[in-house]
Amino acid sequence: MTVVGPFGLSVRDQALEADVQAGLAAVEEGLLEATKSEVPFITGAAQHLVRAGGKRFRPLLVMLAAQFGDPYAPGVVPSAVVVELTHLATLYHDDVMDEAAVRRGVDSANTRWGNSVAVLTGDFLFARASQILADLGPEAVRVQALAFERLVTGQILETAGPTDGRDPVEHYLDVLGGKTGSLVAVACRFGAMMSGADERVVDVLTQYGERLGVAFQLADDYLDIASDSHESGKTPGTDLREGIPTLPVLRLRERAARLGLPEDLALCELLDSDLADDARHAEALAALRAHPALEQARRDTLRYAEEARAALAPLRECDAKVALTELCDAVVHRAG
Repeated sequence: MTVVGPFGLSVRDQALEADVQAGLAAVEEGLLEATKSEVPFITGAAQHLVRAGGKRFRPLLVMLAAQFGDPYAPGVVPSAVVVELTHLATLYHDDVMDEAAVRRGVDSANTRWGNSVAVLTGDFLFARASQILADLGPEAVRVQALAFERLVTGQILETAGPTDGRDPVEHYLDVLGGKTGSLVAVACRFGAMMSGADERVVDVLTQYGERLGVAFQLADDYLDIASDSHESGKTPGTDLREGIPTLPVLRLRERAARLGLPEDLALCELLDSDLADDARHAEALAALRAHPALEQARRDTLRYAEEARAALAPLRECDAKVALTELCDAVVHRAG
């Protein structure tokens, strides 16, 4: 048994391991090449998060999905670079919106260079991704454009909040489908599509990616409350401090509205206060860690991971399918 990719994913087949490792190494080279500029300052800013590391979750999915066709097809690695560049670009923008101080264990770009440079660096990465994408053909451009539209729509809907009468939890899960699920689905789609896999296989892997992406983000929501910065690479409770209603908070508010328990209402009142105050923020974080809403959010994560696993059922049995199934387990493990 060997280990490759995020969360210590085990790959038991030596040929598959070699393919995945070679593919991820090529993606890493592609990321560094794509983030070079004639202007050294831009190169430094653009490579800031590339060199900080990261799970390379989406490129890994491209490599595994490509196993259902020709994993050596010329479009596989470039498509993985496109997906990761797009993801990295959204991180630069997210950190500005969230006023995050830490990303992947290092200072966020907005902390180091300011909001304007961070936003423009994200735009630079989008531009480089588009250049690579143009060489992959019109269908790839269309797939990426639709996913990017969903991603931005999800971000806008998160900012706007649910409309009157809309269940906040349902709204939030729809937001995650756009913000996170769409790009993870594209990673799986590109891998299968660029490898020449059957269209039915492409569709199955796309559905799997959508569900896995939501589970992955729900696990991040859980970790934002439950973990320390060493585990997550981010400052704990960042979303909490900024008043972003992630699933644990939404489950708390849902329970408070349903049961009216004084302790739930008091915690909601605390969350509505100014959590820029460190003491108040620490109190809220500790209370949420001990609250049943956090466990409910964990169960929601398990449900989406199980739906992702079930989506793989039509695929032929092979080591790549086993690895994709184990990624569902790995997401679950992240959420305790």
